[in-house]
Amino acid sequence: MAQQSLTFQGVKSVEQVNKITTALMMLDGVDSAEVGRHGADVDGRAKRETLINAIEKLKLGIKVS
Repeated sequence: MAQQSLTFQGVKSVEQVNKITTALMMLDGVDSAEVGRHGADVDGRAKRETLINAIEKLKLGIKVS
């Protein structure tokens, strides 16, 4: 199992964190995701690009790297 870290800019609320957590956990290949205002640590076999795309599709105005 691989772990990947994502960094966020622009997350301002718990509601946004919850939406990101749900979006990541719904992805095939994600075993766990710990999400906070400044980033996420994701365990599983999902590709980094897939994780970033899932967050961008939420259209929350967050920069992900």
